[in-house]
Parts: sequence; C-alpha cells; structure tokens
Amino acid sequence: MSESKYKFLFISAFCLPDDSPFSGPKRGEGIPKEERLQNYQNVKHLLADVDWDMHPGAMTTYGNWTVENRQEFLYAAAGRIPIVQEACESGKYNAIILEGGGEPGFMEARELTRRYGIPVTSCGHSQMHFASMLGNKFAIIDFSDVHTMFFHNLVVQHRMTDRCASIRNIGYYHSKPHYKDAESFSAERRKAMAGEPSEAVERAVSEAINAIEEDGADVIMFGCSGSFWLKPFVEKRLHDEGWEVPVIEGYGAAIELAKIQVDYGVTASGLAFPGDRPKKRPRKIVF
Repeated sequence: MSESKYKFLFISAFCLPDDSPFSGPKRGEGIPKEERLQNYQNVKHLLADVDWDMHPGAMTTYGNWTVENRQEFLYAAAGRIPIVQEACESGKYNAIILEGGGEPGFMEARELTRRYGIPVTSCGHSQMHFASMLGNKFAIIDFSDVHTMFFHNLVVQHRMTDRCASIRNIGYYHSKPHYKDAESFSAERRKAMAGEPSEAVERAVSEAINAIEEDGADVIMFGCSGSFWLKPFVEKRLHDEGWEVPVIEGYGAAIELAKIQVDYGVTASGLAFPGDRPKKRPRKIVF
C-alpha cells in the first residue's frame, strides 16, 4: 500500500459459494477489487485519496443465497467478527468499513475495534447520521418486508426514531431456492443500468415522493445495500421533478464517516463500548 493517510479495509457482509445460482457477492478470486465493490462507479471519486483493500467476507453457512432475514443476519454477523479482528491485528488499516445495509456484526465490531483505536463504519448507521445533519427527517427506501422490519430495529438501536419519518419498501425480494417465483431485483438493476425502463426505479421514485409529501421526509436514504444502485436514478428523478432533497447511499456515507474519524483522531467511546476490564466504570446508567 502507498502512503495515503487513509488505509481502509472493506469487509463484505458475506460471500456466496462460486457455484451458487443466486446473485450476491462471490469470492471473486482474481477479479479486481473495483469490480467486487458494489456500485464502485458511484463512490469511485470518494476513494481517490484512499489506499483500500477488500475482503470477500465469510462464506454463508445457512445456505447459498443472499442474507435477508434475522436468522441469516445472525449467521453473517458471527462470520464477520473474526475477519474484523484479523484486520485489526494486522496493523495495515486505520479504518474498517463494513459492507451491507443491515450491517451484521457492526455493534460487536465497534466493541472490538475500539480496543485497537481503529474506527469502524457501516452503511445504515452512517446514512442515518449524515441524513440527520442534512435535514429534519429522513425516509428509508427498502426492498422487502422482512428486511424492512430488521432495519426498523436498526433505527431504534441507533436512537434515530425521532429523525426517521418512515421506512417504505418497494416489494422485491432476494431469490431463494424455496421461492423461485420471487421477482428478480437484480434483473431490474440490469434494466436500469442498460437505460431501459425499470419497475424498481419507478417504485422507488414513487415511494420517495410519497415519503416527502405524506411523511414529512426531507432526506432520502436506502436500506439494503442491494438497493444502493437506485441512488443516482432516484436522485435525478426527484431533482428533475423539483424536489431539492439530498439522496444518499450507504457506501459513500460510510467512507466519508471513516475519513472524518481518522482525521479527527476518534473512535467509539470506551463507556459505550467498554473493554473487558475498564479502568473506570460508571456507577449507573441513566435512561
């Protein structure tokens, strides 16, 4: 790695076996990191001053499909923590970015990385904090019911319930072997990228406008990282229709929040994430 002051490691939430018939991150041996990082073209300019590596994440143990429900997120979280620890112990990085909108293992990673003085950022947490600086209330565009309820918990966990106007899902699902008739979100992405009409884009734009008009949102963000590709399409359509609202996505927010913490020389609080034997401890926690 060169001498950039930013030395980041991206860690995928999980990876699928190379022979999996379902869309999702694979190990990608021999594939350039730029092709393995989701939506790289949308965040390329943010990485111009960063030396970065990418870890494919732990292989899924629940099956060969993309994480979507709570059980699957739990497996993904457990698989990612050893990777985070190995990265900290390597001494190669001064920040870690966890991929995945549902941020499996993020809170545990914050506890772990604080011991090494290394900040760790994730997509949902970063988006919410950026959004809260840009407006009064943000709305989250997500893609499926089960993921939306998981993300609802993240809003509560990150103490953002008073800043979140709503979570609106657009009715898509990840493909799974026992739900072969599920609509293909990946197919909608391919259509949009090819300049063809995409029902996913239409639904996302419609829900974003509804969130603005009906829920009082003045910032739009996204839930599942699989929906981050929608950002430029939704942003353009909203702006074309006269809605002057910021539209943000998780990877860009996580990259910039990591830079801020590196520049400012801070990481998570030792009171919020104490070590096993803290030197000082509060006598009580007040709610």
